[in-house]
This record gives sequence, C-alpha cells and structure tokens, in this order.
Amino acid sequence: MLINFGIKDAIDILLVAFFLYETYLLMKKTGTTAVFFGVLVFIALWILVSQVFEMRLMGAILDKFISVGFILLVIVFQKEIRDFLQALGSNKGIKFIIKLFNPKKSDNVEDISVVMPIILAAMDMAKRKEGALIAIQENNSLDAFIETGEIINANLSTRLIENIFFKNSPLHDGAMIIVGKKIIAAACILPVSQTHDIPKQYGLRHRSALGLSEQTDAKVIIVSEETGKISLAHEGKLHPNISAEELQKILASKKE
Repeated sequence: MLINFGIKDAIDILLVAFFLYETYLLMKKTGTTAVFFGVLVFIALWILVSQVFEMRLMGAILDKFISVGFILLVIVFQKEIRDFLQALGSNKGIKFIIKLFNPKKSDNVEDISVVMPIILAAMDMAKRKEGALIAIQENNSLDAFIETGEIINANLSTRLIENIFFKNSPLHDGAMIIVGKKIIAAACILPVSQTHDIPKQYGLRHRSALGLSEQTDAKVIIVSEETGKISLAHEGKLHPNISAEELQKILASKKE
C-alpha cells in the first residue's frame, strides 16, 4: 500500500487537513465545534465499520447516512454556507483566499481606539446610575443574538453608547452588541443563565451577561442601575464591582 504512495497523495492529504482545519476555525467562531467533532466521530466510525471490520449490514446502514449527510449539513449550516459563498463571490473573495493561505499573526492586545470609548461610556453611565448591558464579540459569532435586536451598524463612540442607554431611549432595554469598531445592534435579547451561584442582589442584566458568557467567548459589561457599579462577565465567570483600570486590562487582552 505504501509502495504506491506518491507526491500527489501527500498533497491530497495536506489539502484535506488544511480544509478540515479551516472548517474547524469557522465552526469555532460560530460556536458549533461540537457539531464538527460529532461529524468527524461519525466518519471515523463509518470507516471502521465498513472498511476495517467490513461489517456489511452495519456498513450498508451507515453508507445511507453518509450519502444524505452532505444534504443534512447544508440544511443545518445554510446561513454559514450562504455567507461564505457571498464573501467568496464578492470583492472580498480574493482577500479572503489570501488570508487563508497567508494568515497574519494577531497580537494579544486590542486596539485602544476600540476599548476606550466603551470604558468612558461605562464610567459616565455608572456615575449617573444608568443601567447598561454591552456585549463585545470575540471569536464566536453573535449573529444569532444580533438578529433579536435593532440593527444600528454605526461607528463606535462614547456619546452614542450613552445615548442608546439613556433612560428615555427606546433602545435602552436589552443588550448592545459591538463587533470590531462598530456598534452592530441594540435592544438585543441574551440568554439568561440558569446557574444558582449568582447572588440574589444581581438582576436580569447580570444573569443575561453571564448566560452569554457561558455560551460564547464574548466579554459582557454590566452597569448596575441600582448601585452604579460596573461588572464584567467572561468565560462563564462574573467579575463584580471592577474598576476602570481592571476593565481596561480585561478588554485589552485579546484571545488568540
């Protein structure tokens, strides 16, 4: 078997490994890595049953699942596939391909122009005891939660953040979602954490922030309307009553 192994086979294996890795990165951003590993386990099981152990009946059953598996994946990930094909067919397509084959190493520090407007707005709202809930997207996509709110798609600024969370503003209820240097949406609905470890003095904003941090890697800032204190939820943990310096340190750290 190894005698017929040539350069073409090596290239074939490398290409498959490359596209599997890129698929994993894409699913990691959308928070569907469990589905990715589930598909890999199913394929490995199919190869063992049909090719290694040569179980005819079980192999025939799994062959039927494999034959329709591609269609099922298209149905499950139709939005992600549509977005990928649109990006590939647009002017960004060439840039996207170049980025795949020549990825730039990102540093571990977030742009200060992104961090500071958020921190200043949080501090000002805390002084006035104006409640706020701000989710900052990291690697995992927040598209599912963006769709529950009002699309804004505006440049990030301290004044705009404060105006949105002003008590008489129609968008002050719910969460604001920030992606990069853009305020993408406001009045978004976040999942409420069901954990029993949250102290009773924390309300719906804190539970929603913690709920999102449990499902994604987003950093969620909470400004309490009752106490005027700033908290942050990240990686399923709640950091209560943090200072501006602590907030800047956490927001400035960027996960690879």
